[in-house]
This record gives sequence, structure tokens and C-alpha cells, in this order.
Amino acid sequence: MMSLNEVLHARRLLARHLPPTPSWSYPLLDEAAGRVVVVKHENAQPTGAFKVRGALNLLAGLDPRRPVVTYSTGNHARAVAYAARTFGIAAHIVMPAAAAEFKVRAVRALGATAVLHGGHMADAEARAEALAGELGGHLVSPGDEPAVIAGVGTAYLELFERHPDLDTVVVPVGSGTGAAAACLVAAAVAPGCRVIGVQSTAARAAHDSWRAGSCVRRDNRTRVDGLATGRGFALPQSLLRDRLAEFVLVDDDAIDTARGVLAGAAHTQAEGAGAAALAAVLARPDLMGSRVAVMLTGGNATPAELAHRSPAAARSAAGAEPAGLSR
Repeated sequence: MMSLNEVLHARRLLARHLPPTPSWSYPLLDEAAGRVVVVKHENAQPTGAFKVRGALNLLAGLDPRRPVVTYSTGNHARAVAYAARTFGIAAHIVMPAAAAEFKVRAVRALGATAVLHGGHMADAEARAEALAGELGGHLVSPGDEPAVIAGVGTAYLELFERHPDLDTVVVPVGSGTGAAAACLVAAAVAPGCRVIGVQSTAARAAHDSWRAGSCVRRDNRTRVDGLATGRGFALPQSLLRDRLAEFVLVDDDAIDTARGVLAGAAHTQAEGAGAAALAAVLARPDLMGSRVAVMLTGGNATPAELAHRSPAAARSAAGAEPAGLSR
């Protein structure tokens, strides 16, 4: 099992590459949620999302003579490409054929090879496995990599050091590395703080895996890229099983509404996954304490996300009270 020592080692390594990201609260956001809400701004990372922490920590320990191969809808892809460029490693990223164009361009701009394949993440995963064999490369899992979880854990060290009195931390879940890291760090340095995961009702594989006690596969129909996983990952699930306090499901419209609240109340652009934690706070206030942190995991909103409005956001635009701010 992993320990805090691995996270502390990752922090020493990452200090050479990444400054801490800010975390603070906003009066209008506190009003909307009916409690103090601390936002951890991982959208401030050079790749626009938290995953760069794990990718840098993992690739720092790899043989640069072997290429790395991975699969992703976007943020993990960009993180591996960024880390590969940092350490002079060739990177091949398999993305579903329908991946957002600007995310594909971002991967290529970092010097990685983007391979578009298949209609779903399962297709991209299968192609990445085959490609790693063909190239003699290191296959990087989006979830089952201890060094990735340790790197991500540095975000929670920063959060708890700055805000030691938190009651709850809410974390979006795709593969589960973020929530697993939060559980690992909270157990060591903030045992009184509850960690709550959140996933889309349209991509609930991690949620159902946690409920079942074993990894399962589920249909993936969400339009929220960062939550678009169709199976549970064994390593994150092993860390979540006895440490996660609760796991919440919210629908994609609720996530869109939360994006609007962050834009209006915290002058912050979030991608869908980045807004999912706030969506859970607004949907399930009964589970939250008086001081809650939301992990804003990324700000790489696609043009489709920016154009889409939930019914609540549409009503707000038509002149009703802003979504999420009604009392």
C-alpha cells in the first residue's frame, strides 16, 4: 500500500518544476453554497489541469531511451506530453477519434505524437496497449500508477497546509487518482476531514466499482470529458475502498450549472470535470460541513462545453436569478 512518504518525495521532485497553486474562497460562492467554499485552483497549472503533477512525478523515474505510450480524452494526454517534453522522452498519445480538436492540437504542440483511434476510451486503451508493444515503450495507465497518485497527492498537501480546518474535500472522479490521493493525504495529515468523490450519472464506473467493492465496467455517455471513463481502476479503488466517506452522482446538467456559478461567483472558467465538485456541494448540502474545499481539477473547457447551457443556466440568461444563487 502507498504511504505519505511517496507524496513527500513527489513534492521535493515537483518543487523544481511547479509552484503551488492558489486556494481561496469567494463571498458570492459561499453565499450560493450556504457555507465556506475553498476552491483549489488546479486550472492554474501550465497544462490547465492537475494531472501534470502525476505525469511529471512518474516520467522523472523512467528510462528516457524508451518511449511512453498512454491513452486519454485530453488532460492526462496533455500532462504526459508536457512531462515527456520536460524529460526528453518520446511520447505517443492515443485519443478517441472524436477527441476535441484543441486538445489534440495541445498534445501535438508539446511535441508528442497524437494517435486518433476508435469511438470510445476502451478502443483507445486497446490501441495504446498494442502500440506500446510495437514500439517497446512504457505503457502509462491513467489510473494504476503509484507515482501518478503520489504526484497528485502534492495538491492535497498544499490544500491542508493552507486550510487545516476543512470539514470536507470534494473531488471529481474519472480514473480516481485525485480522490485516491486525497484519501491518502487526508488520512495522514487531516484525519478529521471527510473526502467525498463525485462522478457523472452518465459515466458511473468508478462509483459503481466503489459500491461493489471490485472494479466494474459501465456505459460511458457523459459529455464531460474529464469524467469519461468506462471502467474502475484497481489501484485508486484500493485506496478509496476504506477511506472515501461518500460517493455522489450528479447529472451533466448540474455540472453545467456549476460551471456557470464558478464563472459568475468566482470569475473562474472551469471545464466540466473541474466544476463537478461544486455541483456535488450544491446538490447534496446535507453531506457537507461548514468549511468545504472543492478541487477545481481543470479549466480546459471545450468549445462544446462553453456553448452548452443547462436548463437552469438558460433560465438565468433569460432574466431569472442566477443559477445556484437562489436562497
